[in-house]
Amino acid sequence: MKIVVLDGYTENPGDLSWDGLAELGDLVVYDRTPEELVIERIGDAEIVYSNKTVISEEILAKCQNIKFIGVLATGYNVIDVKAAKSRGIVVSNIPSYGTDAVAQYTMALLLELCHHIGDHSNCVKKGDWTNSQDFCFWNYPLIELVDKTMGIIGFGKIGQATAKIARAFGMKILTYNPSPIDKDQLDDNIEQVSFEELLEGSDVISLHCPLFPETKGIINKETISKMKDRVLIINDSRGPLIVEEDLRDALISGKVAGAAVDVVSTEPIRMDNPLLSAPNIIITPHIAWAPKEARQRLMNIAVENLKAFIQGSPINTVA
Repeated sequence: MKIVVLDGYTENPGDLSWDGLAELGDLVVYDRTPEELVIERIGDAEIVYSNKTVISEEILAKCQNIKFIGVLATGYNVIDVKAAKSRGIVVSNIPSYGTDAVAQYTMALLLELCHHIGDHSNCVKKGDWTNSQDFCFWNYPLIELVDKTMGIIGFGKIGQATAKIARAFGMKILTYNPSPIDKDQLDDNIEQVSFEELLEGSDVISLHCPLFPETKGIINKETISKMKDRVLIINDSRGPLIVEEDLRDALISGKVAGAAVDVVSTEPIRMDNPLLSAPNIIITPHIAWAPKEARQRLMNIAVENLKAFIQGSPINTVA
């Protein structure tokens, strides 16, 4: 059985092992695969793994030996799932591997917005503290989180993990989720509210929802206008959840006091992305998911997905 990994570098830049997959078949791993080489590299493989390499209906039509597609991520929009299903191809993704890592990173972004630690450290190294007339100085307003309200859009596992950490900082939690939330996940400090109530009542808004047609651009000029003045916005979910031009304008006007994003509309980021010209924004290169511990969990689940498929009982299937 031939197994092809089309873009394995981000999952495993060399600090993990592919041995688990290699034990299940004849494994070939490519660090990256350009669009024009996808069909050639898949060839007659029965098993294909992809992280961000698109596998379209056209590719599936020309690679007719494929029986299983493993997505090395939770999101699976790069796969034409409908076309795969019509051909009897099983598609499995990797759920929940990065819950703790992404929740931790959400709070790291929030704390950086509150204290600008990196900037202040750089100022010290440049001599600004040495030259200060006072025993301390700061370049940004410093924010305390106790009794602030965090609005969490999307209350799946990552949203719930983020809420748990935020509560440890003394924050109150509002959450909006399209479907009802299990009452076991709610307590006196977590309140499920309407989308409008979340926008109006939150000091910090953190995005943890999937990218669907109904959530694309959920943060836009209109919704920002309903938020509190000087709100903070965090996104380490999916870039297209935000209309980036509208967020830039809100940062320039001061309606939004600060934003921190780990994802943008096109990745890698283009140099004409409007957020690059916005003030008071932190942009990181889609790394919330990437601690080694999380990537090892991802690898383990990828192997288990294939084992289950071989045994005739596929798991974590999306098609």
